[in-house]
Amino acid sequence: MGKIVMSGPQNVSLDGVVQDPDGAEGFERGGWFGRFGGEDLAAWSEVALEEALRAEAWLLGRRSYTFFGTRWRPRSGALADRLNSMPKYVVSSTPLEPDWDNSTVLSGDAVTEVAKLKERLDGEIVVPASHRLGRTLIEHDLVDEVRLVVFPVVLGTGERFFGDGSVLGTKPLRLLESRTIGDGLAFLTYAFVHGG
Repeated sequence: MGKIVMSGPQNVSLDGVVQDPDGAEGFERGGWFGRFGGEDLAAWSEVALEEALRAEAWLLGRRSYTFFGTRWRPRSGALADRLNSMPKYVVSSTPLEPDWDNSTVLSGDAVTEVAKLKERLDGEIVVPASHRLGRTLIEHDLVDEVRLVVFPVVLGTGERFFGDGSVLGTKPLRLLESRTIGDGLAFLTYAFVHGG
């Protein structure tokens, strides 16, 4: 059985905002990844490669699939080569022609399809950046771990990783690891305590 991990790594501001880290979406406070990551982004890239190498597959929502595919398909190098060659599964409720190597579309009910995928695969099934999909999977107790890279900025507004929490309810977690990336980024790994 596979283990579903929200990572990639998953970048968040100190107040949990995940919206528009690179500024491409036009969010007024977007672009925080580069501005507040600074020199630590070289070490962040090493962590991203580690995460990709240990993953059995990536699981993405449609928007994240399009974003990452556009970004990584034309690139080369260790991280790009790994992302381009690894198995990728994309959850989509509308028809989608997969255009990124080794991609499979999971159509139908997302929770049912991901539960089947988790049964079928071994190793880590990493969900990068697809926080809306992730919230659905967390709500149905399918996510095993969350790995967050916390950037040293409070944005005050924007879409948050866990949303407002009203749908998820109370979900206990246990800290597995904490370390720094470079000088200013915190890397936190939590396991969900299922049935707790």
